Amino acid sequence: MQDAASRAARVRLMIFDVDGILTDGSLHYGADGELIKTFNVLDGHGIKLLQRSGVATAIISARKSEIVARRAADLGIMHLFQGAHDKRQAFEQLLAQAGVGADACGFVGDDVIDLPILTRVAFAASVPNGHPEVRSRVHYVTQAGGGRGAARELCDFIMRAQGQYESALAPYLA
Repeated sequence: MQDAASRAARVRLMIFDVDGILTDGSLHYGADGELIKTFNVLDGHGIKLLQRSGVATAIISARKSEIVARRAADLGIMHLFQGAHDKRQAFEQLLAQAGVGADACGFVGDDVIDLPILTRVAFAASVPNGHPEVRSRVHYVTQAGGGRGAARELCDFIMRAQGQYESALAPYLA
């Protein structure tokens, strides 16, 4: 945990996978084929607090969904890569776009498609039901599940590691 905190303290850009991280990984299809995803409001507020503390945010997802684009816009996530079946390439594009190195990034993912990023960032995280190969290679595994507070837990962890947690809460305690 000590190593995870020191790694989280270096994060300037936190990157999120979607399915299994910002959602519980379930895919719901309506009768006319539309895809429905459920997001957690605690996760969303955590992302906003993290941004206010000075950490930029991004999404890299293998799936492409208008729902994800809407959620990213609602949360003010400026960097959105969807349909990224080659996550390594999307990550390289993100680094160039954001002007940061991998050593200043964090990433949370849950499946082997995420390993090309997870193995390169300063702070790698997963969720309890992530694939065993992923969980064995990350610095931090959340207590909360994907779509059930995992992103919030990570945002709080990063803010604590960076000494920003109390100031993030201050407006709500005044």
